Amino acid sequence: MSFDSLGLSAELLRAIREQGYSQPTPIQTQAIPVILDGQDILAGAQTGTGKTAGFTLPMLQRLNQPQGPNNRRTIRALVLTPTRELAAQVGDSIKNYSRHLPLKSAVIFGGVSINPQIDKLRKGIDILVATPGRLLDHVSQKTLDLSNVEILVLDEADRMLDMGFIRDIRRVLALLPKQRQNLLFSATFSDEIKQLANSLLKKPVLIEVARRNTASELVSQVIHPVDRRRKRELLSFMIGSQNWHQVLVFTRTKHGASRLAEQLGKDGISAAAIHGNKSQGARTRALADFKQNNVRVLVATDIAARGLDIDQLPHVVNFELPNVPEDYVHRIGRTGRAGNDGEARSLVCVDEHKHLKDIERLLKRDIPRDIVPGYEPDPSIKPEPIQQGRGGKPGNTKPGNRNTTGKSRQRGHPPLQASRNRGNRSRRNAG
Repeated sequence: MSFDSLGLSAELLRAIREQGYSQPTPIQTQAIPVILDGQDILAGAQTGTGKTAGFTLPMLQRLNQPQGPNNRRTIRALVLTPTRELAAQVGDSIKNYSRHLPLKSAVIFGGVSINPQIDKLRKGIDILVATPGRLLDHVSQKTLDLSNVEILVLDEADRMLDMGFIRDIRRVLALLPKQRQNLLFSATFSDEIKQLANSLLKKPVLIEVARRNTASELVSQVIHPVDRRRKRELLSFMIGSQNWHQVLVFTRTKHGASRLAEQLGKDGISAAAIHGNKSQGARTRALADFKQNNVRVLVATDIAARGLDIDQLPHVVNFELPNVPEDYVHRIGRTGRAGNDGEARSLVCVDEHKHLKDIERLLKRDIPRDIVPGYEPDPSIKPEPIQQGRGGKPGNTKPGNRNTTGKSRQRGHPPLQASRNRGNRSRRNAG
């Protein structure tokens, strides 16, 4: 099947060709005709499946229909994303595909001055891409009007809920007209996602292009057992001995990401860190240097890496396993994108055996083990509690905190101030 058979306009087909694409991905083949027909969708798709173009292309076509005598430009489509990086990526996609259409778009997120955003909004736009926090900043300052929105897109909705955005999302929904098209995209289908979908979507078409909560079949996965104190040494050895370039490495904490990048630099391996404590300018520069091969390693936390779009990324390394099993799927989904092969390696010490079991339970299979000669783990070393973030308490799974099985507490109960604080921190870091 080609894009020509999906009912897209000549202007969009021209833009697609200029981007170098000829064959739609499965998510595009299924989603584009449904969205063009004006129906709501609930789409389950892993990263790298082409979902951004899957909603961008039909959205642009629907918005390009004649609107009558009123030429005043108002926001007719709203795309909500969890992070700044993903917002920028979606914004670039909209800009590229709308280059031959008389539509204007803008991207707004936190971490940068709000005044240039206000100026752009005042000039009038058709499509707005935003993170929830900065969007509500503009709402409070009365610098935008959402009363004419025709299409709402919630991109990576599972991550937005995980980051504590549910109250912000509900506030945004209250500002939108009831008659609109809703498009919800999520890599996983948790109970919370189902609950949100039931309240938001009207007779949605369910689209799934990958099995639920599974990792890409194109990603080879390996566990390297190693002692906790030798992880950095093993990572440097693998990168150097195998001459790896463009390696995305995940840590649990911001402090750990910065420290590891510094240590790799001392080992003669160029590295940069990207996390929520970094300014937006620093994050943008680090990502650009990584994409241009100016640095070999990008060390990232889960929140900062969500939505990163890196073509043909060959290597993902879990320097530390995530506390939440679903995050493992998101992490390794950075590689093996758009039909390319990729590999994900995890350095696992004795402290993380329970985390590993939880991940394998989610995947419904065991991940192969490979002990690197010279880095055999010492069987006499006893497990230690894992710190749940910088300065956090080890092994804290009380109500109000995310536990290691990926289950979250019930939101909205008065005693859970700790969890709300966590959500506020995530919102500040994300956008």
